[in-house]
Amino acid sequence: MARLAVSPRKGDHDAQMKSEDIPAFVDEVASTGCNITGIASVGYVIGDADLIGDQFEEVIPKLNEITDAYGKHYHLLGEITEYLVSIGRSYSMPDVH
Repeated sequence: MARLAVSPRKGDHDAQMKSEDIPAFVDEVASTGCNITGIASVGYVIGDADLIGDQFEEVIPKLNEITDAYGKHYHLLGEITEYLVSIGRSYSMPDVH
C-alpha cells in the first residue's frame, strides 16, 4: 500500500480533510485497487464491491486507514467529485428519454 500522505489522525474525531488533500486522497484510494469514480452532480463511489473474495477483505482495512488518516471529508463531497471528473475518473449518467 502507498504511504499515507498525512499523519493518521485517529482519535481526533473533529479532524477534517482539506481541499489540498483531495488529489493525495484519491491517489491513495486508487492505489488499493479500488476504482474511485466521480458521478457529476451526484457524488462519488469507491468500487470496493468490484473486488472478489479475499481482495475485498484485504482492502477494507486499508480504506479505513486512509479515511481515518484524512479525517472527515463529507464537506468536500462536491470538490472531490469535481476533481475526479476533471481527471477522467468519472461516470456519465445516461440521458433519460
